[in-house]
This record gives sequence, C-alpha cells and structure tokens, in this order.
Amino acid sequence: MASKTPNTAWWDDVFEVLRTERIRHVTTVPDGGLTGLLEKCQADPDLSVVTLSTEEEGIAFACGAWMGGERSVLCMQSSGVGNCVNMLSLPRTCRIPCLMLVTMRGETGEFNPWQIPMGQAVPGVFDQLDVMAFRPSKAEEIGATFERAARLVRDSAASAAVLVSQRIIGAKDFQKGRDS
Repeated sequence: MASKTPNTAWWDDVFEVLRTERIRHVTTVPDGGLTGLLEKCQADPDLSVVTLSTEEEGIAFACGAWMGGERSVLCMQSSGVGNCVNMLSLPRTCRIPCLMLVTMRGETGEFNPWQIPMGQAVPGVFDQLDVMAFRPSKAEEIGATFERAARLVRDSAASAAVLVSQRIIGAKDFQKGRDS
C-alpha cells in the first residue's frame, strides 16, 4: 500500500490500515509526531481514542481489547518504550497480539540529550522482548509497513512495532516548542 501522491501524509495510509484491519481502539500518550494521525482518529466515530497517563497502560488495554474480541494499537514516542519494558511480558507470555506505532526520538537532529539513550535502545529492547520491529525508510513506506505489521500481529498473536524515524517526522525544535 503506497501513498496516493507524494504530498499525502503518512498518517493517511496508517489511518486507512486501521479501518481496513478493523482496529477499533487507538491508545496513546500523545506526541507531536502523531498529531495528524490522532486528529484523524478522533474525528472518526468508529474509532475510540484513549489518552493514557503512561504507555504501559496501552499494553494492558491491548490485552483487554483482544480478550474482548477487538483490536487496538498503541501509539507512542520512543521514550515511552522504556515505560513498557516490564508490561511487554504480558502479551509475550499469554500470546496476545500487541501492535505499536512508535515515533522515534534521539536520532538525526535531536536537541534533547535525555531522548538519545532510549531512542538508540528501542530496536534492541524490542529484539530482547521478541517484539518484531519494522523501520520504514521513507514516509511512503509507512502505510505498507504498518499494514504488514498489523496482519502479522493479527494472524500470529505476536507483538510488533513500526518505528517512524525522526528523519520522517522531523526533529523537534526546543526554541519553537514544536516539530521543525
């Protein structure tokens, strides 16, 4: 699945996958890189967007949704992966599908030194916890990558995450207080 035009935002493709894969719940600790996707999801009456106080609540939510016969996705920033480490044992041990969309920090153009360690550790953390991590290299690849991850999670009761590079979403600018 590719973007319709080069100007189409990557979150349009992800949103389409949410609808196609019947993912009904979007849990999130909001992040600037997710704004476009979260706004589309909030505007859709068929989707439930749940704002979390901490990311590991999204893992528990995913498990509960699956036990109730529904699908969800946890959308978070890479720093939130560190908060999920212990909780990721639940879907792994119980073989419950867990889909995540992670906007990366600590990469090219990062201004905040506190973001770098976890941003650099995310792929290794996921590897150690048997979470399959997918890293599309261009915005145009995110939708198709997310679709493959969603189907993998659905069909195999695995955990998977799509990592959206800081090169794609843009580096945050501390002076401006927003994505640059």
